[in-house]
Amino acid sequence: MVRLEAGGTFHFHAGALPHDLVLGSEEGTTVHSTTGAALLCFRPRLADFVLKMGRGAQVIYPKDLGPILVSADVFPGARVLEAGTGSGALTLALCRAVGAEGRVVSYELRADFLEVARRNAEDFFGKLPAWLDLRLGNVQEVAETGETFQRVLLDLPEPWAVLGEVGAVLVPGGILCTYLPTTGQVQQAVAGLREARFAEVETFEVLLRTWHVAPRSVRPDHRMVAHTGFVTVGRKTV
Repeated sequence: MVRLEAGGTFHFHAGALPHDLVLGSEEGTTVHSTTGAALLCFRPRLADFVLKMGRGAQVIYPKDLGPILVSADVFPGARVLEAGTGSGALTLALCRAVGAEGRVVSYELRADFLEVARRNAEDFFGKLPAWLDLRLGNVQEVAETGETFQRVLLDLPEPWAVLGEVGAVLVPGGILCTYLPTTGQVQQAVAGLREARFAEVETFEVLLRTWHVAPRSVRPDHRMVAHTGFVTVGRKTV
């Protein structure tokens, strides 16, 4: 990814490219470096941005972001609580999913991680979205705010420890989603959800295998993105 600036130059192994050749052009245009190398220019997708953006904590991969949004049923206008902002990958996806009519409140314990997430949000959206509230602190503090949320997403190592507080601010029928790397954590999280009387609890993982497609060969690629994390969702009962 290259941030274009008037008068700037992009240097790479096949020469140099003045930014001015790209500025003002349509997406999908082809430009040529000083050595004649062709470069095809597009704005990055969210999936591209997430893999290349600045990192403090490990990011949630694009292959998991989509299923999380769908399984947690994050919709335009939703009020969403997130904990474990990290580098902000899920935060960006949530902001785009709820839109300007929604609200995303995201808690992070580490100031350095929160600053990385803030910069990433500003870089991706051009400015910090008005509907995004980044908070430094423990998500358990949300129980004292009087706020309510329709969706809760937890990227925390021990989500079961905060179920009482986040469950209290989740509306009846609302969905809580956790993202965890190990089976032991998942087992404890599911037990906590059931003890807290959450229903429709389910856990899954996403394995992404891309394919090589050519006129004389169609086969799976030699490498794939396999396990990254387990997604667990449950619905609050009354």
